[in-house]
Amino acid sequence: MKKIGLLPNIKKDIGLTNTAMILDWLTKKNCAVNLLETPAKILNRSDLQKNEDEIYRDSDFIIVLGGDGTFLSASRNAAIYDTPILGINLGTLGFLAEVEKKSSLEALQKVLDGEYAVEQRMMLEASVYDRQKDGEKKLICLNDIGITRGSLSRIIDLKIFINDNFVDDYPADGIIISTPTGSTGYNLSAGGPILDPNTNMMVITPICPHSLYARSIVVSDGDVIKVQIGENFGCDVILTIDGQMGYHLSNNDVVTIKKSHYKTSLIKTSNYSFFDILRKKIVGIRSEIGYEGETSVKDS
Repeated sequence: MKKIGLLPNIKKDIGLTNTAMILDWLTKKNCAVNLLETPAKILNRSDLQKNEDEIYRDSDFIIVLGGDGTFLSASRNAAIYDTPILGINLGTLGFLAEVEKKSSLEALQKVLDGEYAVEQRMMLEASVYDRQKDGEKKLICLNDIGITRGSLSRIIDLKIFINDNFVDDYPADGIIISTPTGSTGYNLSAGGPILDPNTNMMVITPICPHSLYARSIVVSDGDVIKVQIGENFGCDVILTIDGQMGYHLSNNDVVTIKKSHYKTSLIKTSNYSFFDILRKKIVGIRSEIGYEGETSVKDS
């Protein structure tokens, strides 16, 4: 019997109608389904309620219903137990939650039949000194680590080191250190390059740098990046993890970023490549903004 964790975003799945459909389908397939407290109460299935650790630890795989944000949140927990994740997209543009709602049952049948592949996605680890606990705080992420100014702060000064070699001072709104998976997110919006998620690299991208020559830097997964917070008097500096978790930093704090030994295991049920998905999403963005340019090269 398959043990499956079902993690819906209750703001995306209004009334949990999609969750209820999948729960009913999995039950008929003789699968054991586990839910967190809130969705279990909404669906009147307290018998399926488990705590977060139990769901990630004891499930054969996790089904995430929502968008990429929901997937990112689940990935940090699932990675600790090496539990694979299948993302069902209920949002708009899903690079990670790539199964569309209309084909969710078809994709689930493939997983139950063993007709799927698991992609291992690189994650990052950030370490920073925790003054409250007088020790080191370690955080993992799938997409990116951001070090940015607060909403009312001025430009902040950041010193970048790679393998303890000083690179440069970056006066900017902040800086993003991204995995290949995260390169199509905040990094791309800040003008950074797109990286193939099957590669093991990191990209450092400044946000609105106060310098004409400051550009993204791509480094290997074996490199260690250090970001030292400068003397930013009166400025609020924040460390963010996948854009979802925030921690305040102080002057002269050093954030060390490297490849994590944890990985996200992403279940794939289609033969679409990363570039197929990328092209599809870009075409979707074009149609949303009313772009009608050419999407292919024609012979002259």
